[in-house]
Amino acid sequence: MPSSPPDSTDSPTPSATPSAEGAATRAREALSRPLAWRSNAWLFVATVASCFGTWVFFEGPSRAAAVHGLQYTASLLGILLAHEFGHYIAARIHGVDASLPFFIPLPILSPFGTMGAVIRMRSVIPTRRALLDIGASGPLAGLALALPLYAWGVAHSEVRPLDGSEGGGIELGSSLLLRLLDHLCAPPVPEGMDVFLSPVAYAGWAGMFVTMINLLPASQLDAGHVAYSLFGRRQNQIAQWVHRSMLAFFFVSVASFVARDVRAGFGLYHLGRHIYNSQFWLLWFEVLAVLGTLSNREGQDRIGIRPRVVATAGLGLLVGLFHDRPSPVLWVAWFTGLGLLLAMEVRWGVLRSTSTLLDHPPTGAQPLGLGRTVIAVVTLLLFVLLFMPSPFAI
Repeated sequence: MPSSPPDSTDSPTPSATPSAEGAATRAREALSRPLAWRSNAWLFVATVASCFGTWVFFEGPSRAAAVHGLQYTASLLGILLAHEFGHYIAARIHGVDASLPFFIPLPILSPFGTMGAVIRMRSVIPTRRALLDIGASGPLAGLALALPLYAWGVAHSEVRPLDGSEGGGIELGSSLLLRLLDHLCAPPVPEGMDVFLSPVAYAGWAGMFVTMINLLPASQLDAGHVAYSLFGRRQNQIAQWVHRSMLAFFFVSVASFVARDVRAGFGLYHLGRHIYNSQFWLLWFEVLAVLGTLSNREGQDRIGIRPRVVATAGLGLLVGLFHDRPSPVLWVAWFTGLGLLLAMEVRWGVLRSTSTLLDHPPTGAQPLGLGRTVIAVVTLLLFVLLFMPSPFAI
């Protein structure tokens, strides 16, 4: 799955609230410093090749696949560029020293051909207004391109019969906003048929998926910045609740699927498939813990990055390889491994009551003002419209 960089700012914790004069000095220095761009350019070129090659690989080499690959690559990278340059331009306006976007190619392993892009903030974000502008500008700019691209793309998508030849594929998740766009723009779908997204529509879907991830109001995700600018230190408690609700949602999702199967007489036969369809939230629960560990500079976490990555990757790999096997021994072992991982989180990690891994670095206490408060609320509400209970399902 794609992974847009959750921590787009990576700003250090300030030791004191910056003064207006100090912020102005840093602004002049940041804007006058020559930009390093060569590594960014090479990574961008590699990501273009990765996205194009991934599309052609999955569709199968042909002239039509090459045309589709170009459409998809241009659309997706346009959305990601808009998102990251939204952050970058807002940072430069506020005098925050920011790098150009670093794109992350990941051919074949990611269904999108990329893990997204990151920018790096190398100076303190001085005020709540700056924090809001930098945090909200990326998702809003990306959506400004993703929504019309999806609307146009789905209107030009094919309607084909479900004759079984498409079996074994991945079903993309839906959200309130996606359903609205489908209702307004998608072609009519007769019984026994379905819409197969065009390359442009698929890129638009990916852009909304990336935005949904970044609009989780936790840690230093984009919405974490927005929520901290709105709520201040109270956001640290909200982030803890949001993070733990992701874990709860995983278990509730699996339980609801299993309960439906039990009522239908299937028992636990499809348990692996239900874990696969719900695991997104478990994986991101651990991804946020890893990101919190990376940004934690006080050594409070005793688990570390490697055990989390190894355990989470192992659990995900088992589900990916064996989701169709109804083996009780396999799934007992899987849940045992998950239990051990969560026990470590409770004892030493992010599930401790005193954990500060998801705390946001403090910033100046300047009030947002009415206009920015409205923007902050609207940005956070967009998560509700973009929320996909199961982004990928089989």
